[in-house]
Formats: sequence, C-alpha cells, structure tokens
Amino acid sequence: MSQAIAGKSIGFIGAGVMGASLIKSLLNSSVKSNQIFISEKSEDKAKEVVSKYQVERKSISEIGQMCDVIFLAVKPQDLENTLLDLSGNLKQGTLLISIAAGKTTKFIESKLNSKNSVVRVMPNTPAQIGRGVSVISAGANSSKNDLELTKALLENTGLVVEVDESQQDAVTALSGSGPAYFFSFVESMIKSGIKLGLSEEIATKLAIGTITGSAAMLEESGIDAATLRKNVTSPNGTTAAALEIFNSNKLEEIIHEAMSAAKKRSQELA
Repeated sequence: MSQAIAGKSIGFIGAGVMGASLIKSLLNSSVKSNQIFISEKSEDKAKEVVSKYQVERKSISEIGQMCDVIFLAVKPQDLENTLLDLSGNLKQGTLLISIAAGKTTKFIESKLNSKNSVVRVMPNTPAQIGRGVSVISAGANSSKNDLELTKALLENTGLVVEVDESQQDAVTALSGSGPAYFFSFVESMIKSGIKLGLSEEIATKLAIGTITGSAAMLEESGIDAATLRKNVTSPNGTTAAALEIFNSNKLEEIIHEAMSAAKKRSQELA
C-alpha cells in the first residue's frame, strides 16, 4: 500500500456498481476495512456492501467531517443535492474524487463553500476485475500531491491516465462507454454464430476466446491495430469478404457517430 494512503479515512458517497468496485480494489491493495466509510441511500445496497466488505455506514455529513478522501460515486442527477448536504460539513483539506459522468470540477467547486481539491475521474467497469481504465483530471484547487494520491487510490483498478479536463467528454465516449460497445459487438458475433448453425455454447466460447486472444495480442505484441488487421486479412479470403461488409456499411463512420453521441450526452450532463 502506498504511504500516501496509509492511515487515511476514505469515504464513499454512493456505493453502487462503481463505488463497490473501487472499495473492493482498495481492500485488495491492503487498505483496511476500518479505513472505509460509506453513505448510501438504498438500504439494500448499503446492507450488501457493509456485509460484504465489513465497512461502516455513515451519513453524508459524518463522512464530510471525518474523511480525508471522499469519492463522489452518486448518479450525475443526484450530485447537486449530495454536494448541498456535504458543503456545510466538509473539513478543510479533504480531497474529493468525483466519478459522476459529465459533471465538471468547476460545477462541484461552485457548490462547495470551501477551497477543497476536486479531481474528476472517468473509470470503466473492467475496474471490477483490476483491468479497468481510469482517466483523471485536476480541478482548480488540485495540487500535484492530490493527483498522486488519486493515482495511488486507483492503481489497483488497472490503467490510470491523466488528461486535461477539456478532454474528459471524449474520454467518456471512448473508454468510459467503450466496454458496452465491445459487449454489444460480442453479443452480435454470438447471435450470428448461432444463426450460422453453431450451438449457443460453442458460439459463446469461440467469440469470447477470439476477442480475449485478440485483445491480448494487441496489448502484448506492440503492433498497432491496423497492422494486425492487415496481417490476418489474405487478399480475396474469408476475412477480406467479412471486412468488405463492414466497409461498405461504413462501420468506421457508425462508430464515430456513436462516440460523438456519447460525447454530446456527457456534455449535456455537465
């Protein structure tokens, strides 16, 4: 465990899928359960997280008064009311880390009656298994130490990348929403395999094995995606026939249009 984290009390306002995933990753990095406190409006979710991870449930005001780091892990539409509850009970020097999609550090800072540091993070769901991507951006009051502490808190979730906050909506469209694009593509491969005569079990195994192997090859070979695609595409072969359908239906344009829609929605949530 990083010395920067040792002994710090860490609060989570919101303990849904991403909040719980971050709690799990912190406990896997040797943070102690007695360092973590949650505030969660859903009784069922709160009981589940408290039971599973042996953390303590507190009110928003208690977390504001006692925690050195607070993860804002509520839905974007719930963030403003959360900040209103928190603003009068936030101790000086507490670092706020927001994973609320689309919400800017400027928005969060404007709702606080303080100069607390705010760092914005766009994680993605593979963080649940330590293979995620988390992209962080500094707020107006954030120091280098605040960013280093944020990176240390997130390092067990997977890759951590720092960008200027102006790029966060594009990040949301690529890595934040990206797992869903990937899962949708795999769904379609499996359905097509079944239509072509394979059993669901075999189609699923083949699709997952192909996708995971290809991803590992892309990561480990050091070769770019375009070259790897060319290497597996023989002229006038089966792969070329399939890729021609993608090209004629303008797959690249479809993906760009989809990601642009995700970026626009992120901007609308600000």
